[in-house]
Amino acid sequence: MSQYSYFPGCSLKSTAVAYDLSVRAISASLGIELIELEDWNCCGTTAYSSIERLESICVPCRNLALAEKKGLDLVTPCTACFRTFERVNSHLRLYSFLKPKVDRVLAAAGLEYHGKVRVRHLVDILLNDVGVEAIASKVVRSLHGLKVAPYYGCLLVRPRVAFDDLENPQSLDGLLESLGAEVVPFPDKGRCCGGSLVISNVGLALSLIVRILESAHSNGAECIVTVCPLCQLNLDAYQGMINSRFGTKYKLPIMFLTQLLGTALGMDPKALGFEKAIVSAEKALAGHLRESAR
Repeated sequence: MSQYSYFPGCSLKSTAVAYDLSVRAISASLGIELIELEDWNCCGTTAYSSIERLESICVPCRNLALAEKKGLDLVTPCTACFRTFERVNSHLRLYSFLKPKVDRVLAAAGLEYHGKVRVRHLVDILLNDVGVEAIASKVVRSLHGLKVAPYYGCLLVRPRVAFDDLENPQSLDGLLESLGAEVVPFPDKGRCCGGSLVISNVGLALSLIVRILESAHSNGAECIVTVCPLCQLNLDAYQGMINSRFGTKYKLPIMFLTQLLGTALGMDPKALGFEKAIVSAEKALAGHLRESAR
């Protein structure tokens, strides 16, 4: 059993509870022990840096300081949180003038950070610590040709990651295929969904979301799978509004990778949070699940 510090982030405790449930559900089966970081705080997300640079470093750095005490890799399933922590480590390395300022802020809370925490996305853990072959060997209910559009979003591989390609990411493709799913062509798999833009400019946000839904639908996808809680929310929650505005009839389930993984491992749908979605995945999954010969 491999141990990691675990940072769920705010979304997994609110709008993306299903993500947190499914992450925890699959972990033990895959030899992953997630130890939730005690007294963690919001990372501030990626938008915070445009408001106050120093605060945007210090707020997430408090979590890194807590994680450093544990001496374990810090794992987060949230792509925005992952990028925020990566930015902190990068900025502290690149901009020497920041370190003394951050040190003073952390010292006021009785903390210090030496830049030793390795921040990792859950996808990296699944790919490189568990492995595609090991995951495939544990499948008890193959997804048997379920046509899936893997949605990476704009942050998972940007600006760069060691575990995937920036221009043509394939990490989710391989993980989904190991479960028996059929990955469809998806030209818009790396486009932005608009994020929180839906609050300030709903028209523009919907135009971004509909392009992603159409790209998946027109290529025969029966569902979209993502690893970003905000992407999942936008693509799931606004399909009704998009159908009204654009005259479409989308009913595409938007699932987290961990939900499909848990399904293939034979777990109960309630343990994976499927009932929390707006567009149900029940119909899409029903015709594809097959018991695997073990």
